Amino acid sequence: MAHSKQIRILLLNEMEKLEKTLFRLEQGFELQFRLGPTLQGKAVTVYTNYPCPGETFHREKFHSLDWENPTEKEDDSDKYCKLNLQQSGSFQYYFLQGNEKSGGGYIVVDPILRVGTDNHMLPLDCVTLQTFLSKCLGPLDEWESRLRVAKESGYNMIHFTPLQTLGHSRSCYSLADQLELNPDFSRPNRKYTWDDVGHLVEKMKREWNILCITDVVYNHTAANSKWIQEHPESAYNLVNSPHLKPAWVLDRAFWHFSCDVAEGKYKEKGIPALIENDHHMNCIRKVIWEDIFPKIQLWEFFQVDVYKAVEQFRRLLTQENRRETKSDPTQHLKIMQDPEYRRLGCTVDMNIALATFIPHEYFTFPFEEMALSAEESLIHLPNKACFLMAYNGWVMGDDPLRNFAEPGSNVYLRRELICWGDSVKLRYGNKPEDCPYLWAHMKKYTEITATYFQGVRLDNCHSTPLHVAEYMLDAARKLQPNLYVVAELFTGSEELDNVFVTRLGISSLIREAMSAYNSHEEGRLVYRYGGEPVGSFVQPCLRPLMPAIAHALFMDITHDNECPIVHRSAYDALPSATIVSMACCASGSTRGYDELVPHQISVVSEERFYTKWNPGASPSDTGDVNFQSGIIAARCAINKLHQELGAKGFFQVYVDQVDEDIVAVTRHSPSIHQSLVAVSRTAFRNPKTSFYSKEVPQMCIPGKIEEVVLEARTVERNTKPYKKDEHSINGMPNITVEVREHIQLNESKIVKQAGVATKGPKEYIQEIEFENLSPGSVIIFRVSLDPHAQVAVGILRNHLTQFSPHFRSGSLAVDNADPILKIPFASIASKLTLAELNQILYRCESEEHEDGGGCYDIPNWSALKYAGLQGLMSVLAEIRPKNDLGHPFCDNLRSGDWMIDYVSGRLISRSGAIAEVGKWLQAMFFYLKQIPRYLIPCYFDAILIGVYTTLLDTAWKQMSSFVQNGSTFVKHLSLGSVQMCGVGKLPALPRLSPSLLDVPYRLNGITKEKEQCCVSIAAGLPHFSSGLFRCWGRDTFIALRGILLVTGRYLEARNIILAFAGTLRHGLIPNLLGEGTYARYNCRDAVWWWLQCIQDYCKMVPNGLDILKCPVSRMYPTDDSAPLPAGTVDQPLFEVIQEAMQRHMQGIQFRERNAGLQIDRNMKDEGFNVTAGVDEKTGFVYGGNRLNCGTWMDKMGESDRARNRGIPATPRDGSAVEIVGLCKSAVRWLLELSKNNIFPYHEVRVKRHGKIVTVSYDEWNRKIQDNFERLFHVSEDPSHPNEKHPNLVHKRGIYKDSYGASSPWCDYQLRPNFTIAMVVAPELFTPEKAWKALEMAEKKLLGPLGMKTLDPDDMVYCGIYDNALDNDNYNLAKGFNYHQGPEWLWPIGYFLRAKLYFSKLMGLETSAKTMLLVKNVLSRHYVHLERSPWKGLPELTNENGQHCPFSCETQAWSIAVILETLYDL
Repeated sequence: MAHSKQIRILLLNEMEKLEKTLFRLEQGFELQFRLGPTLQGKAVTVYTNYPCPGETFHREKFHSLDWENPTEKEDDSDKYCKLNLQQSGSFQYYFLQGNEKSGGGYIVVDPILRVGTDNHMLPLDCVTLQTFLSKCLGPLDEWESRLRVAKESGYNMIHFTPLQTLGHSRSCYSLADQLELNPDFSRPNRKYTWDDVGHLVEKMKREWNILCITDVVYNHTAANSKWIQEHPESAYNLVNSPHLKPAWVLDRAFWHFSCDVAEGKYKEKGIPALIENDHHMNCIRKVIWEDIFPKIQLWEFFQVDVYKAVEQFRRLLTQENRRETKSDPTQHLKIMQDPEYRRLGCTVDMNIALATFIPHEYFTFPFEEMALSAEESLIHLPNKACFLMAYNGWVMGDDPLRNFAEPGSNVYLRRELICWGDSVKLRYGNKPEDCPYLWAHMKKYTEITATYFQGVRLDNCHSTPLHVAEYMLDAARKLQPNLYVVAELFTGSEELDNVFVTRLGISSLIREAMSAYNSHEEGRLVYRYGGEPVGSFVQPCLRPLMPAIAHALFMDITHDNECPIVHRSAYDALPSATIVSMACCASGSTRGYDELVPHQISVVSEERFYTKWNPGASPSDTGDVNFQSGIIAARCAINKLHQELGAKGFFQVYVDQVDEDIVAVTRHSPSIHQSLVAVSRTAFRNPKTSFYSKEVPQMCIPGKIEEVVLEARTVERNTKPYKKDEHSINGMPNITVEVREHIQLNESKIVKQAGVATKGPKEYIQEIEFENLSPGSVIIFRVSLDPHAQVAVGILRNHLTQFSPHFRSGSLAVDNADPILKIPFASIASKLTLAELNQILYRCESEEHEDGGGCYDIPNWSALKYAGLQGLMSVLAEIRPKNDLGHPFCDNLRSGDWMIDYVSGRLISRSGAIAEVGKWLQAMFFYLKQIPRYLIPCYFDAILIGVYTTLLDTAWKQMSSFVQNGSTFVKHLSLGSVQMCGVGKLPALPRLSPSLLDVPYRLNGITKEKEQCCVSIAAGLPHFSSGLFRCWGRDTFIALRGILLVTGRYLEARNIILAFAGTLRHGLIPNLLGEGTYARYNCRDAVWWWLQCIQDYCKMVPNGLDILKCPVSRMYPTDDSAPLPAGTVDQPLFEVIQEAMQRHMQGIQFRERNAGLQIDRNMKDEGFNVTAGVDEKTGFVYGGNRLNCGTWMDKMGESDRARNRGIPATPRDGSAVEIVGLCKSAVRWLLELSKNNIFPYHEVRVKRHGKIVTVSYDEWNRKIQDNFERLFHVSEDPSHPNEKHPNLVHKRGIYKDSYGASSPWCDYQLRPNFTIAMVVAPELFTPEKAWKALEMAEKKLLGPLGMKTLDPDDMVYCGIYDNALDNDNYNLAKGFNYHQGPEWLWPIGYFLRAKLYFSKLMGLETSAKTMLLVKNVLSRHYVHLERSPWKGLPELTNENGQHCPFSCETQAWSIAVILETLYDL
C-alpha cells in the first residue's frame, strides 16, 4: 500500500508554460509526467534534455520519453512517463501535441554534497558558510592559520572571493587575469599554483569537514586586463557597438568639464573646485544646459543631413528608369538610424519618401589627453575606437533579462548606470562563434574553478547573460557533477528569480537578514525561507510536484552589506546570528562579523589581513582570535546546533514574536517530537543609548524542558577600547559573550523560575520567567513531549507502521495495549461487506438522519458532506497538500475531542463488523487524545488515511476483475457503487420471495425479528437518498448495469431486478417505488430499462440466464389487487417479462390511483390518465398525452405566475426514440431466447375486436426494423417522400426525438436521446447516417461534462436551471427548462458509447480519432470526480459545464454510464 520511494507527479496541461515556476527535486526521486485533463486522450510526446542512463548531459540534446500505462486500457488516468533523477543541475522538458509544442518548463535537481574521510553527506539545510575576502588571507602558507578560525567557529563551508590576479583598483571582483592565481599569495622565494590551492581545499574537505566554494565573475574584466587589449572585440567598444558613440561623446564632454571645474575655470560662473551645496549643483546644471549640450550637438547623431537627403531625393525623382511605388497611407516617413552613428548620418526610407511625397567616466580612454574636438575624430578610426570600451555597472530597477549595453538601450546615453570604473563590460554575443576568444577564455576559467572547488557563487548573477551562465555551468558540472551553485539576485521579483534559478540550476539563493528593518521582519524571513509548520500533515511519498521557492542561503551579513554594528548595535550580533541559524535552510556569515569588526570590510580598499587562530591569545591581541573573541564561542555552538537540526530532521518551524525585540524560533522533529526553542532578544537599537524594558514577558513552552542547550549573553569586559589595527582586521575587544552549554534549567542565569501548568487534560506546558534576558542574549531549550504523551505518540506510530514505513522512527511497541489493536486493521476490514462499507465510508445527511444521526458540523465552517470517513477525507485532501493547519477543521480537532468521538462512536453504535472498526478506531483515539493538541490534526489524518485506504482496498477486492485490474479512474468511479448502494433503517425494496436463495437478512433492532436487508440504489445525493424518494424505477435501471453489473455485484443486481419485478402493475414498472405500496406507475420507460437490465444481467453474469427462472413475489398479481405479502403469489421471472410485453401489445390505459393533489400538486386532471401501447403497423411503443410526461424528461410546470403550472415542459408523447430502441432491444433478445428454447414464449397474444390475435416476436422485431429509419431519420434531401412535415425540419441528417407527438414540431427537436437507441439497438441505424447524426450531436450538444438536453439553436433553449426562480417567463419559471438546455451527464455515456461503436464501422482512422475524443471527454469526468468533495459525478450542469446548485452533487446514473463507457473502451 505504501511507497517508500519518493515519487513526484507533474501534470502536463495544454499551453502551460512553466518556465518561471521552480520545481525542486532531489537525487533518487522519480519524476512522473502525467497528462492533465486538457491533454488526456491526445497524442502527446514529452521531450527532455535530462540524459539517458549512461550518457552525459548536453543542453541542446533532447530525447523523447516512453509512456507507461500500468493498466494498458480504458483511459489515460494512470499513463505516465518518468525520469529517475540521479544527476544534479537544471534540466528542461517540453511536450508536443502532434507536431506542435504545447508547453514546458524546467526542473532543478539539488546536488549531493559530501565531506570527511568517510565522504558522508552534508544536507543543504546543514550548510553553515563563512565568506572570506581572499586578498585578506595573506600568503598561501598562512591561510591555514587564518581559515582555522572558520573551523573552530563550527562552519562547514568557506566562500572565497575570487583568487585570481586583481586589477589596478584592487577590488576583489575586478580581475586582471581569470586564469592566473593572484601573485599576492606567493612569496618572493616560492610561487604558489592552483594545485597548491587544490591541496589545501582537499585537506579542508577531508580533515576539517569543510567544503570550499569561490566566485565566478562572467560579466566584466579589469580595465587593465592584458588580454582585453589583445582582444578588444570581447568588450563593448565603439567599433562593435557604434550605438554607444553618442554616449561616449557625452562622457568625454563631462570628463573635460570636470577637469575644467577642478582647475577653477568655472569660478566666475559660480562653480568652485569643491562642490558643496545645492547652489553649486544648480550652477552646474545651467552650464551643462547652456554650454556643453549646445557644443557637442548630440542630436546630430540621430538626425538627417537635410541638404544631402533632398539632393538624393531629387536625383531619384528625375532618373528615367525609376521603379513605380504604390502609396500606403499607413506608412509615414521615418528616420533610419545610421548604423555607424555618424553625425547627420541618418537617412530616410526613400521608397516611403517617393510614395508619400556627471559622475564617473563610462568608457575607457587609453590615449594622451587632447581637446574634445580632436578626441571625437578617434571614434571614426577603428584601430583606435576599438579601445574605447564601456565600463560595467549596475542599473537601478532595470530588467535583469535585458542587456543594458546592447542596441535599443539608452542606459549609457541617459547616464543611468552606477558605473564600476575599474571593470570593462564583456560582450559575448549570442553564441561562442560570436566571440570565440572570450567564450574559450571564460570556459577555461570556469574549468579551473570547478577542478579545485566544490561550488561556485555567481557574482552579479542578475546581470550575467543567462545563455552565458548556462554554458559555463554546464562546463563546470562536467568536472564537478554535484556542483553547489549559489547566487545573489536583485531582480525584485520571485518570478524573475525563478527564471535564473531554473535555467541555471542554482542550488541556494543568498538572502540577507540585514534587509530586515526590525526583529519581527527578521523572524518572518526565518519562516519564509524554509521548513514547514509545526504539526504539519505527513505527506504521501507519491504526490503532486508543487512549485517551490528557491532554497535559501540565509546570511546574517554578506560581504556587500553595511556593518551591522554601525547599522544596529554590537549587541545584536549574537541574537540575529542565532535567529538566522535557526532557519531551516543553509545559513551563513562573513568573516569579521563574529569578531565584532565595527566597520564594513571593503572589497575594494581593505588591504589588511585577517586575524589568525590562537587558543592562548589575550582579548587585546589584534592579530589573533580564539573563543574569547567577539561572539565566536556562541557562534560555534549555534553552528553545531544548526547542523544537528538539519541532519536529524527538525524541519518543522514555528516563529513567535514574543515582544517587539524578542523572537522565539522553534525547530521541531516530526518523528521523535523533540523541539529546540531559541529565544533571542535582539538589539537593533544600542542598549547603551536606547531604552529596553527590564520586564520581559513570560513564555509558555509546551512539553518538558530536557536541558538548556545554550545560554549566551553579550557583555562588556574591561579591556582597552577598540582601535583599528594597521596590519590585522581586528574586532572590538571590549565586548564578548558569556556562554554556558548543556545545563539544567535550575542552573540557568537567564531563567528566574520555571513552573509546570496544565493547559488541558494531559497537556503540560512550562511557564518560563526570565530575569537576565538582556538585549543581546539568547537561550535555547531542548524540549520533549511530557513522558506520558511521548509514550502515547510512540504507540500510535507503532500501530501506524502497518500502513506506512514512515512511522517506524519514534515508534514504541508495548504489550498492554487494547487487545483489538493486536489485530491488523486489514484483517478487521476484510470481514466487511460492501453494504457495510457504505455505512462506514459514505451516507449523506438525510440517510444518516433516518438512523437518528447526522453529518458532523464544523463550527464557523460547514457540515461535512458525508457522515462516513469520506466526509472527513474530502476535507483533509484539500488541506493536507497545503498544510492548512489554520483551517476550521484543524481548529475543531485541536479544541476538543468531539470529532474524534463522533468518528468512532458513530460506528460502535452499529453492530457486527462495523462496530469492530469503530472499536479499533476508539482504541487508537485513546492514545491520540493523550498527545499535545497541536499534533492531533497530523495523527488524526495519519490514522484516517491508513483506515480509509485499507477500506478502499477491501471494497475493490469484492468487485469484478475489471475494477480490480482497472485504472485509478475506474477504481475511484467504482466506489460510486458503494456510495449509492446501501440499506437504510427501513428497507427501501419490497420483500423478495422467501423461497429465493442467498437473500441477506438482519435482525430488526425494534421488533427483534428477522428481515430482509437488500441494498437499493439511491437515485442521487443529497436530494434522492432516503425515504420514499430514494428509489426510482427509471433511475435504478439506467444505473444498474454500470453501478452493479460492471462492478461485479451480481447478487445485489439480481435482488433489485426481482424486487421491482414483484411490483409490476398494468404491465409497467413504477417510477417512484415507494417500497411498492406507494408506487406511482406514471412512466412509460422504466419497464423497458428494467428489461434491458435483465438482458444485460443474462449476458454479463456467469450462468446469468438462471435469473429467468427465479421466483418473483407479485405484490399486485392483478392491476386492482391490494398489495400482497411476499410469497403469497410467486411466478418465475420469465412469466413477468411476458406479461409486460403482452400488456404493451394489448394496450395500457388507466387512471392513477388517488389522482389529485395528494399525489401531485401540479398535475392537471388529464395528466393522471396513463396510456401506452404498440403501433400495429410500425411496432413502435407509444403513449402519453400532452399533459403528462412519461419519459426521463419529466419536468412539470409549477408556476402560477408564469401560467405553466400543470403543463409538462417536455411531454414527449407519441413514440419516444429511446423507448423504441429499448423495445427493439428487448424484442430482439426475447426472439433469440425463444429460438434457443430458453424463453418459452415465441409470441404475444392479445384481444383485438373480440378476437385473440398473436404477434410473433419475429414479426414485431421486423416491423420496428423496417420502419425505424424510414420514420425517425430526418433526410438531408428536403423533398424526401417520407417527410410529413418538411416545414418543421430544423436540422437535417439527424434522428427525431419522437414520432407522432401531439405537437409535431417536438418530433424534430435535436436532443441526445437517439444515442441511447444507437447503443441498445445499433441494428436500427445505417452506419453512415448514424455517424452524421452523431457528428451533429457532438457539434451542437456536447458539453464539458454532459449533453445539452436541447439544441442551442432552438427558440426555447435555456442552459441555466434555476428551480427557485419564479417570474413571468413561461419557459423558465420554477425551473421549467430542466430538460430544455441544461447539460445532463447520463446521456453523454450513451453518446460516447455510440461514437465508439459506429466509429469502428467507419474505418481505422475514424476509430482512432474517436478513441482520443472519448478519452479526452472522460478525463474531464476524472478531474471532476477527484476534485468533488462528494467523490461523484453530478446529475447535471448548467451550460458549458458550469456548476448547477440545484443538481444532485453525485448521481447514480451519471457514475454508471461513465463506468459503462470505460468498460466498452
